[in-house]
Amino acid sequence: MRSKDSILRFHRFQFEEKQQQVAEIDLMIGEFNRKLGDIDQQIEAEETRSGVADPTHFNYSMTAKSLRSRHDNLVKSIDDLTAQHDAIKAQADEAEAELRKVELMAEKEGGAQTMPDVDVIEAPMIASR
Repeated sequence: MRSKDSILRFHRFQFEEKQQQVAEIDLMIGEFNRKLGDIDQQIEAEETRSGVADPTHFNYSMTAKSLRSRHDNLVKSIDDLTAQHDAIKAQADEAEAELRKVELMAEKEGGAQTMPDVDVIEAPMIASR
């Protein structure tokens, strides 16, 4: 009986861990996209200030070149994170499917109950006067 509970907890842990990783990557992608927007605005402002918008022009601003380099690096990072997100999401889906299988097996055997999502702590009874 204890073994069934341990297996259920293990599969729940794996599934929740993958979900957490997906959420963290989503946050990072969102943050990188916000930074990308900021850099785009800075590039536009620098090009307007210098009057040269062509990166191949000899008089193109060094600041704008630097910002374009950061922009390109962020785009690459976002692409890499998106690939990681997709891979971990697939792993989370597999972990969820495996968890459901284990839960169904436990229910069929009747030996293990699914654990509640929230632990309930019983408060001690206080005698009234």
